[in-house]
Amino acid sequence: MRPAREVRRDETYDPDCSRCPRLAGFLSGIRERWPDYWARPVPSFGATDPRIVIVGLAPGLHGANRTGRPFTGDHAGILLYRTLHEAGLATRAHSESADDGLRLRNARIINSVKCLPPENKPLPAEIRACNAYLAAELERLKHVQVVLALGRIAHDAFLMATGAKRGEFPFAHGREHALAGGAYLIDCYHCSRYNTSTGRLTAPMFKKVIARACELAGV
Repeated sequence: MRPAREVRRDETYDPDCSRCPRLAGFLSGIRERWPDYWARPVPSFGATDPRIVIVGLAPGLHGANRTGRPFTGDHAGILLYRTLHEAGLATRAHSESADDGLRLRNARIINSVKCLPPENKPLPAEIRACNAYLAAELERLKHVQVVLALGRIAHDAFLMATGAKRGEFPFAHGREHALAGGAYLIDCYHCSRYNTSTGRLTAPMFKKVIARACELAGV
């Protein structure tokens, strides 16, 4: 059986969403193969009134898709949660399961796509279909000072959700973009296994970006 958890359904999240037929069918097969996996749209995680929003890509097969919490139980979460803990944004340095007691302070993680995509590659139509959830959640968060985009897809998804023009906000690791209202968008390479194993993103690089996010957010 899948983990028993209370989940809400509103304009920011639907645990039974089937807007994307390819993803819904893929998750159906995952549930048959791994009946103990969460294997449904993964809700956002973190503070309800954050000053920092971290926009990720999508759940990993044996990570968030298994545990039901973003970046929990997979390789990408190792660097993410360790760095957040060092910055005082997480209560634990290791993320193991959705009920391990880890909490985020002044930060919230929202994925661009809430369902596991085949080969970790969502289609453009799937990113657009899920963008309404991202837009609705961002609209609710009134005190965000920094949005940290983990990768180009997250960067573009945020711009889509806010109606910003992509050409005015080119993606580059470490780049800061001033947003309306005094907030900032910071770009960062995704903390994926590929990026960290190849050295494209190192722990010091990631720590520097998180530290800058904290500085700009005043936390």
